[in-house]
Amino acid sequence: MAAETYAFNFFNEDLNSISKNNGIPNKTLWISSSFPASQISNRLKENPFKHPDLHSGFTDLLENAENLNGSLLVGNIIQLNQWLLNNKLALNKIRNAFGNGEIDLLSGGPPCQSFSMAGLRDKESEKNSLPWEFACFAKMVKPKVILLENVSGILRPFKVKDNFKYYAWFEIAKAFAKVGYVPLCLHVNAKFAGVPQNRPRFILLGLRKDLISKLEISFNESEILLLKKSINFFKKMELNKNIIYEDLICWDIKNSEHFKLFNNSFLNPLVAKVSPFISVFDAIDDLRRGSKSHSNYKIEISRIFKNVVSQKILSNHELRANNDTVKRRFRLYQLLNQVSNSSKINVLNFLASKVSTISNDVWLEFSSLKFYNNYGKNDIFKNKHEFILFLKAHKTKKRSQRALLADQPAPAALSIPDDACHYHPKELRTLTVREMARIQSFPDFFQFRSKVTTGGKLRKFEVPQYTQVGNAVPPLLGRALGLAVVNLLDRL
Repeated sequence: MAAETYAFNFFNEDLNSISKNNGIPNKTLWISSSFPASQISNRLKENPFKHPDLHSGFTDLLENAENLNGSLLVGNIIQLNQWLLNNKLALNKIRNAFGNGEIDLLSGGPPCQSFSMAGLRDKESEKNSLPWEFACFAKMVKPKVILLENVSGILRPFKVKDNFKYYAWFEIAKAFAKVGYVPLCLHVNAKFAGVPQNRPRFILLGLRKDLISKLEISFNESEILLLKKSINFFKKMELNKNIIYEDLICWDIKNSEHFKLFNNSFLNPLVAKVSPFISVFDAIDDLRRGSKSHSNYKIEISRIFKNVVSQKILSNHELRANNDTVKRRFRLYQLLNQVSNSSKINVLNFLASKVSTISNDVWLEFSSLKFYNNYGKNDIFKNKHEFILFLKAHKTKKRSQRALLADQPAPAALSIPDDACHYHPKELRTLTVREMARIQSFPDFFQFRSKVTTGGKLRKFEVPQYTQVGNAVPPLLGRALGLAVVNLLDRL
C-alpha cells in the first residue's frame, strides 16, 4: 500500500488504474510475488509476509539489472540481499550507480515496533534483524554515506539475563562499523526542523571510512568534537579491541551543550526552526470548516516541495463520521487541556476505572466548563453528581487518546486515526488523513493512496493511509538530514 502511494507521487504511476486496465507498471517492480506482473490488483492485496521465495514465485528482477535504475522495488530486503550475493553483475551496476560513479546516500528506516516505548519492547522480535540486513546491503553496495532512522525507544536498554543491559542502538552502530562506516549517532526532534510535531527520533549517520581523511581537513572545532569519539570507536573496532558502551556517544538535541555542536556544524539544518516552534494551529487551522485562517506554514512546505511531486490538488481530506458518544468524549478531552494536571489525571483514571471517585477540587475546576450534551450543544453541568454520571457513561480503555493543543506542536503522530482529536470545540472529530499529513509536513499535493484505514487481522500486514502518514519520516526532517549530508558530500 505504501508502494502504491510512492509510485503515484514520484513516478505518476496509478497502480490501481493500471490493474483495472490489465497493464504492467514501468517503474514499480516486485522482488517476489505469488502473481505475475500482469496481475497488479492481486499483488496490491497480497500479504507481504507470505511472498514466495525467489525460486518458486514471480520476480521482476532481471539478471542484467537494467530495469532497476530509477525504479521502486517492492519486497523483502533479505531476499534482495540474497539475490545480489548471487548476481555480481547486478551488484556492480548498483554499486557504481548505473555508470554514474558511486552511490552518495543509502537511507532506511527498519521497522521499529519492537524498539518503540509504545510497542511490546521485544528484543527477540524477528524484525530486529532488519537493521543488520540494512548493514549487509550497505556492505555490498558501498555508498559514501548511510542514514538509519528509528524511534528514540531504541536508546532505552533491554534487560536480559543477570540484569545485563542490551543497547540496540550501540549494537547497530557496531554492525555498521564492521562493514566500514564511522557511526555518528544522534537523538533529534522533528520540531527543530520546522515540523509541527514533538517527534524525537534516533538517527545514525555512517561515513565510509576512506572518506574520513578527506573530510577531517574541513572540520571546524564543533565537527571535530562530534566525530572524535566515533572515529576512535571505529579504529578500536578495526583493531578488534574490546568495545564498551562508553566508547560511543549519542548526541542529544535536548542537551544544551550538544545543541551548540548541532548548531555550529553540518548538522545545523536539524536545529533551524527553534523559536517559535510551528504549532498545530499554524499547520491545520485553515483546513477546518468555516476557518478564515491563513497558513504561512502550508505555503512554505508547498514552496519547498513544489518540484518533488507532480500532483496539484488537495486530497485525503474526507471527514470521518463520529457518533454522539465519541463526540462527547472528544469534547471532554478538549476540556482536559484547560484544567490542572492533577485534575486531568484524576478524570483519566476515572475513565479507565482505575479510581472510583472524583474529588471536589476536580469538580470545581470542571463546574464552569461547557460539555457537549445529549442534545448536541455545549452546556455546563448542574452539579457534581451529574458530572460523575456523565463520566461513567463515557468510560474507555483507551489511554492514548487526547485532544491536540492548538498553540503547541502535536505529540508524535501515531498510525491509528483516533489517537488524537481536533482542538476546536466545533470540530469534535478525529483528524483527517490530510490534517495528519500537514502535521507530518507533507505538502497538500502529496496524495496518499489505497485504503483509508483497516482493522482486525488485516492490521498485521496492511498499511493504509493513516498508517502511511504516521509511520513516515516527516519530509521536513528528511530534508534537514539531506542538507546535512549534502554539506558533507560537497566537501569531497
